Amino acid sequence: MQTKPLGKSDLTLSEVGLGCWQLGGDFGPISADTVAEIVDTALAEGITFFDTADVYGGGESERYLGEHLGNRDPKPVIATKYGRGDGSYPDGYSLTHMRDSVKRAQDRLKTDALDLLQLHCVPTEVVRRGEIFDWLRTIQQEGHIRYFGASVETVEEGLICAEHDDLTSLQVIFNIFRQKLLDELLPRAEDKNIGVIVRLPLASGMLSGKFTEKTQFAESDHRNFNRDGDAFNVGETFAGIPFETGVKLVRELEKKVPEGYTMAQMAMRWLLDQPAVTSIIPGASSAQQVRENAAVSGLKPLPDELHEELYDFYQHQVQQHIRGAY
Repeated sequence: MQTKPLGKSDLTLSEVGLGCWQLGGDFGPISADTVAEIVDTALAEGITFFDTADVYGGGESERYLGEHLGNRDPKPVIATKYGRGDGSYPDGYSLTHMRDSVKRAQDRLKTDALDLLQLHCVPTEVVRRGEIFDWLRTIQQEGHIRYFGASVETVEEGLICAEHDDLTSLQVIFNIFRQKLLDELLPRAEDKNIGVIVRLPLASGMLSGKFTEKTQFAESDHRNFNRDGDAFNVGETFAGIPFETGVKLVRELEKKVPEGYTMAQMAMRWLLDQPAVTSIIPGASSAQQVRENAAVSGLKPLPDELHEELYDFYQHQVQQHIRGAY
């Protein structure tokens, strides 16, 4: 497993991390034994970066990570988030509310200071006003957090956040289906030495190549209830592409997969080839998925010609289908 420094911080992340949304049960029921197997396998595969949020399973994802990783030595890096919980989104933000939320996260994660606190897709106008960054600095100075970053939904939000010189990281939706970030945001992050954490590297599993038009998801799975953005930003589900359209596009992409790679491995290797990317955080519903994801770190970079083909594919066959804020 290769590692990279996160921006200007002293944190070092495995370039393949583990997205922990599903550990809270938000993708459908998940047993404690399965959760334990997923996390143990991640550690065995050299994954040292875990990304969660206070709202994943109402705090269950954080709580589990705290119980399972809190006493590890060396301790993995755990990033969490603030900004989508009850009482905050969309207009209940305050220093007091943030501090109280962070203290609860500290308790669940069993830590004196959070490694990385990320704003969790707060509204654009809140990011633009900027006072929320002053609150982050205050709780950092108080010792509750070591570093802060922002998880954003759009290029515009990312660029606004990047104006703050002490921003450690940006978490973004970025994959073969959503390449707009290559034009301005990722070069800006590189220029300012801001770490880039990629969520939804497989577009909610679409880029795994395992879905068909008949695939069904659990009632509580966002891939079932948020296909059209009924619950939150549609870009968080299948990268904002209609499900049936995405399945057809993946069939075309499969023709480009190099020998020795799976569809999912090509999609994730494409991300790791981007110089601005620090770590990708695919989720996993089984230990086998964790192993397959982790193996991508050891694969050779994709040929330049394939990168050009995939950008052309995005421009001419994909981008017109993307819906929602981008």
